[in-house]
Amino acid sequence: MMTGGDAAWVPVTAFGTVPYAGGGDEWEDQLCHSDRKDDMRYRNLGATGTVVSTLCLGTMTFGAETDEAGSFAQLDRFVEAGGTFIDTADVYSRGVSEEIVGRWLRARPDVRDRLVIATKGRFPMGPGANDAGLSRVHLTRALDASLRRLGVEAVDLYQAHAWDPLTPLPETLRFFDDAVSAGKIRYAGVSNFTGWQLQKAALLTQHLNLTPIVTVQPQYNLLAREIEFEVVPVCENEGIGILPWSPLGGGWLTGKYQRDNAPTGATRLGENPERGVEAYAGRNAEERTWRVLDAVREIAGQHGVSMSAVALAWLAARSAVTSVILGARTTEQLDDNLTAADLDLDAEQMRLLDEASAPPVGDYPYGSAGVRQRGRDLPSAS
Repeated sequence: MMTGGDAAWVPVTAFGTVPYAGGGDEWEDQLCHSDRKDDMRYRNLGATGTVVSTLCLGTMTFGAETDEAGSFAQLDRFVEAGGTFIDTADVYSRGVSEEIVGRWLRARPDVRDRLVIATKGRFPMGPGANDAGLSRVHLTRALDASLRRLGVEAVDLYQAHAWDPLTPLPETLRFFDDAVSAGKIRYAGVSNFTGWQLQKAALLTQHLNLTPIVTVQPQYNLLAREIEFEVVPVCENEGIGILPWSPLGGGWLTGKYQRDNAPTGATRLGENPERGVEAYAGRNAEERTWRVLDAVREIAGQHGVSMSAVALAWLAARSAVTSVILGARTTEQLDDNLTAADLDLDAEQMRLLDEASAPPVGDYPYGSAGVRQRGRDLPSAS
């Protein structure tokens, strides 16, 4: 939206609104006054002052399902659409994804300062005992290797890819703090943490006066809302931005899977029959799946957009969400996803999707019994 006066861009954020401080008048004009149908929007990266696009280009397919030429095409298209946030990880195609992003950055030297680059470390990158985990030894090596593959002196956001039960959390958090001081990373985040793990990390950084955790990457979509029980409240209370992965539920929210019709052909489930049949059977058996898909399909028809766009727009509007990670295999899929950039769902459409997708919950601790037990009202005057 635009404000009066100097008509500065004001992105809506999970934690308030701030004027967009872009990379110069020309770039700001390109972002804010584009006539593209997929005009991008921007939010703060968690509670930081850094601003990112509300859609983030995930690169897990790069080097595996998407070759280098296709990866370059996706990156170019994303930036053309106003995207400024790119996420990768060392484990994606065993470093090839980072290498592709690095070669693209070198071939497009004018774009680096416009972008926020995120990567992750934690999973095995070699056979050694210290070639995995969140220890200082492994993360030091992993970060340096990621910087080499990306061809950059620093990454904007470095994330612990998952919890490590073998490493004391303060060791990991102190590594992040040292990496910021060394100029190798600008912010720290985590991925796939549970609510208590995320809360513990947030409290430790405060208690030990360390670099804060600014983002978390969880699975989050209309078919997977369980993080709303614990992770989302932590993020709301601690100012941590959510970067949802698998926003389309592994392709289910695109509408390409049909009831009682096992997937075949060029779909993620169809290309892996053994795993695909098992995964399909579980979702197919849940009435909630088809209730959600019917609601998404109805709203997509009202807007004249794809089901994917509706699912992404719903997620981008959720509390504490900073940016939704897109994972496309082709530029055509990316183009379809980008139509969600400026799609607004009205209150009734959001209510319909919320009700259709409400996750199952027992009485305790998250159901009505637990809510009543934790509730308390102010006394009224007698």
